[in-house]
Amino acid sequence: MAEQVTVLLVEDEPSFVEALVVGLKREGFRVEVAFDGAEALDKFASVRPDLVLLDIMLPRVSGIDVCRTIRAGGARTPIIMVTAKTSEIDTVVGLEVGADDYVSKPYRLRELVARMRAVLRRTPPAQEAPSLEGALEVGDLRLDPERHEVYLRGQEVSLPLKEFELLELLMTNVGRALTRETLIDRIWGPHYVGDTKTLDVHVKRLRARVEDDPARPQRITTIRGLGYKLEMVRPEQD
Repeated sequence: MAEQVTVLLVEDEPSFVEALVVGLKREGFRVEVAFDGAEALDKFASVRPDLVLLDIMLPRVSGIDVCRTIRAGGARTPIIMVTAKTSEIDTVVGLEVGADDYVSKPYRLRELVARMRAVLRRTPPAQEAPSLEGALEVGDLRLDPERHEVYLRGQEVSLPLKEFELLELLMTNVGRALTRETLIDRIWGPHYVGDTKTLDVHVKRLRARVEDDPARPQRITTIRGLGYKLEMVRPEQD
């Protein structure tokens, strides 16, 4: 391989992880590790791997839900599901939510690497320049759902998954006030029972990344008693 491929390995058995990381590095891959589903989603957003090795049985968030969330965000990153189960239903569900392939434990490293390289060959190469197709643009702010990239005045802004999803939802509804209930339902799901202040924390963090003065936000404004709205901020003219 001309360029080193970054693999996100999502597996909750430390002894298994240690041996697999050694084997994959020997084959020339760069490996990032997540030990549960929630950590996997955070690392996927920050690392932007070329391929995901995703165990189905995971703590906190299942491999199926991790795969579903990645695909719902528009990412086409190759995903290989790994399962200790032999049930056909697990394989079918994994493929239905967007996995590209699957392997069952136990397997040989040579078999896994062959599957990985086959999936990578079937994946179109990423463009050098950010694609405009499917991107959202609001003033000098641009968000590309497929590449999971955000640009402010042409400079890339790194966002964790939830903040990215929040910004995408606001940009999709630019100029429209969204209630707190709508935002929580769309970002965290209709069955979320956690503290609603979680939304405020993510809005604060998002403002710190996209506002010129987070203390006096011009883009993401608060609609008192209702929720939040993304305003159109025109690029400054020289």
